[in-house]
Amino acid sequence: MSENELREQLIATAMAMNNSGLNQGTSGNLSVRSGKGFLLTPSALPYEQCQPQDMVLVDMAGQCSGIRKPSTEWRMHRDLYVEHPDIGCILHAHATWCTILACLEKPIPSFHYMVAIAGGDSIPLAPYAPFGSQELSDSLLLTLQGRRACLLAHHGMVCFTKDLENLLPLAIEIEALAKMYVQALQIGHPPLLSAEQMQDVLERFGSYKP
Repeated sequence: MSENELREQLIATAMAMNNSGLNQGTSGNLSVRSGKGFLLTPSALPYEQCQPQDMVLVDMAGQCSGIRKPSTEWRMHRDLYVEHPDIGCILHAHATWCTILACLEKPIPSFHYMVAIAGGDSIPLAPYAPFGSQELSDSLLLTLQGRRACLLAHHGMVCFTKDLENLLPLAIEIEALAKMYVQALQIGHPPLLSAEQMQDVLERFGSYKP
């Protein structure tokens, strides 16, 4: 796929993210690996106003090229790409149900087997750090070890996949799990699947990695 096609697909995914209700306004950000760097959504520009040339090209040294400023969260995107060479794209959103749990400093435990879609037996919570900071990026990297998604305390959620086609579906699934967990907590504390049961689920998922 050419760089311009990636720019167009990134905009389409960003607009679909907001249209799905997963994100609001200009909050959140997305990126896709391109060449030796990555394309990132710009700062403070509504996605419906974005043109391909508005996507910011960032290299792994953090140098940016383009007509716009990059999202303030460029560090966590850069660091994830460096740490995980197999990552193709990243989504960060202030999804409502994920953010509710994040503000309560609650991870998503193994109340439902689909939690395994994030790569483990839970969807963990990264400790709070200021937005756009290296501290936040460092915390995220530690939390995402062995996972494809996590919550950010008092902030939102992050997930990644190999390609843009699977990125938004993964984020929507995680938001659905967060909603189910919050609603289950209104009734009581749902029993959790054991480590052995979740390991069985992970094995049944096999090599499935969106």
